[in-house]
Amino acid sequence: MDADYIIVGAGSAGCAVAYRLAEAGKSVLVIEHGGTDAGPFIQMPAALSYPMNMSMYDWGFQSQPEPHLKGRRLATPRGKVVGGSSSINGMVYVRGHAMDYDHWRDSGAEGWGYSDVLPYFKRMESWHANGHGGDPAWRGTDGPLHVSRGPRKNPLFQAFVDAGQQAGYQVTGDYNGEKQEGFGPMEQTVWRGRRWSAANAYLRPALKHEKCTLMRGLVEKVVMEEGRATGVQLAGGKIVRAGREVIIAASTINSPKILMLSGIGPAAHLAEHGIDVVADRAGVGQNLQDHLELYLQVASLKKITLYRYWNLFSKARIGAQWLFSKTGLGTSNQFESAAFIRSKAGVQYPDIQYHFLPMAVRYDGTAAAEGHGFQAHVGPMRSASRGAVTLASSDPADAPNILFNYMSDPKDWEDFRTCIRLTREIFAQEAFKPYFKHEIQPGADVQTDDELDDFIRDEVESAYHPCGTCKMGSRDDPMAVVDAQGRVIGVEGLRVVDSSIFPRITNGNLNGPSIMTGEKMADHILGRSLPAVNDAPWIHPDWETQQR
Repeated sequence: MDADYIIVGAGSAGCAVAYRLAEAGKSVLVIEHGGTDAGPFIQMPAALSYPMNMSMYDWGFQSQPEPHLKGRRLATPRGKVVGGSSSINGMVYVRGHAMDYDHWRDSGAEGWGYSDVLPYFKRMESWHANGHGGDPAWRGTDGPLHVSRGPRKNPLFQAFVDAGQQAGYQVTGDYNGEKQEGFGPMEQTVWRGRRWSAANAYLRPALKHEKCTLMRGLVEKVVMEEGRATGVQLAGGKIVRAGREVIIAASTINSPKILMLSGIGPAAHLAEHGIDVVADRAGVGQNLQDHLELYLQVASLKKITLYRYWNLFSKARIGAQWLFSKTGLGTSNQFESAAFIRSKAGVQYPDIQYHFLPMAVRYDGTAAAEGHGFQAHVGPMRSASRGAVTLASSDPADAPNILFNYMSDPKDWEDFRTCIRLTREIFAQEAFKPYFKHEIQPGADVQTDDELDDFIRDEVESAYHPCGTCKMGSRDDPMAVVDAQGRVIGVEGLRVVDSSIFPRITNGNLNGPSIMTGEKMADHILGRSLPAVNDAPWIHPDWETQQR
């Protein structure tokens, strides 16, 4: 079972790398610990709350008790299935803001500015506006990843956009095009009624090439010989050899874990666990980031929300319609309106994201007791808080310790209070008058800074966007783990190519940027690159003096 390239992890980035290497005629072996993604829980978009709560598909990680959130342990789901987290996520598609990537470039990731990554976003997309506008010149038309828009039939989706406009914010026809800032339609990785995961988009076509193989197994460590990665060791002792390179794409949680178990990481930490040091890299497992969010929920005057389908009979009917015709409510994740806004004047590009949902419900699928309602998920985009993934033991079967250190920066509290107050103002606009009954959560009596802080402490949840634990940067940066081509600094024949390499978290959901990273890293592996472009993004002309 040897191959030129071994890819550890069949997730968003790993599948993209496998596809491009297989397309180029290389022999590729993809190793995935999780099982099949067949079945309606994964493939039906509206069933998204199920797979991330099923141990069959999810690694089941939890954070350590978070010191600034009353010692709460927050769920950290990661896909343990073909397609990785793209098979259990909410299917929201966001590229990130142009300035996110310019920040990467300026912090040492040479060749990762917006002008460098935009051609890869275009190459990977098959974009379908579904009659809802957009920026065709900025989008891709024939890539493996289908990106679509929901039908937006519920009047609440338009009410959210109208309310944003009434509050003085921008409207955008395509937050993945020239202009991210503003209110508009949300995009999803759904195609012909099915979840369009990295497995459907990339891995299945890759496996049609005779030299590309998928293998089940838990990778315990990279086999190193004289400073070079020559293969991987699987649970049970089996060793698989790589003729050219080992490529790690095992997630922000598991990629640093595998590196540390292989002797690559902070020397003192490895020594604590009796692991021989191959390369002393202080940054392995550090720089952990995530997005947090709150649900602001409102009871609805009109019985037009998704709550009317929140019964066994309706769920069965929607499921049957989806199963037999791939049509109906089952074909959307129900996040069909969105917004990106700036929290205050002097912020150059959006730092708050909204997902709007015409129902009051939690990620775990429990509905608000109030019945009919709607909600905005809101959270800041660029928290300064940083955490770490560290080894709990030298046993590869043990989950690592994950501490996000959420809300450890005082500005986080200020940012979240701003999020709540700005959201209340949006819900108070004329567009919501026919629908707004009363605020369910946090509730109209929660007003002072202290009251809001208590609510945040109790209710804030992860948006499940962990990244950053194998930071990409210049080779002389002591905290960088990989260089701008994904090569692990200090060893040969080893790369990391997933969201763990992000120097700083991007705006919005991370599936799109993770796949783009795989696409671009595949070109680095093959020694080629797409030419840069010079499309300039829209920046609010009065950002220095105006919040909207």
